[in-house]
Amino acid sequence: MSNNQIGSMVWSDLTVEYADQIKDFYQQVIGWKSKPVSMGDYDDYAMQLPEDNIDTVGICHARGGNADLPAQWLLYFKVGDLDASIAATEKMGGKTVSSMKTYGGDSRYIIIQDPAGAVCALFEDNSQ
Repeated sequence: MSNNQIGSMVWSDLTVEYADQIKDFYQQVIGWKSKPVSMGDYDDYAMQLPEDNIDTVGICHARGGNADLPAQWLLYFKVGDLDASIAATEKMGGKTVSSMKTYGGDSRYIIIQDPAGAVCALFEDNSQ
């Protein structure tokens, strides 16, 4: 995850039943290259910019912790205090739609739904 500013979009994932086929679709349509990311008994994919091999988005199987996610692009926004953001979500009429998940050891994220029904992920980067 590259951008370090609070409030910025730091990542996007697409979670689908057949990630192998969909990554091939986006390779042909957009020109991304794929890099397998081992999830144990299967691979998800980091899609890379063709000129410099920079990971730009993820395409994931709807399995394990992602099994309950809808097939849509999910945006991840960086927050400074995830617990405070969750409390504000609920206070403002939104709700959490996933359990708390970890990334890279100490960082955490959760998927929320706003009062209009749109979903996104809130990401707290504790890797420093």
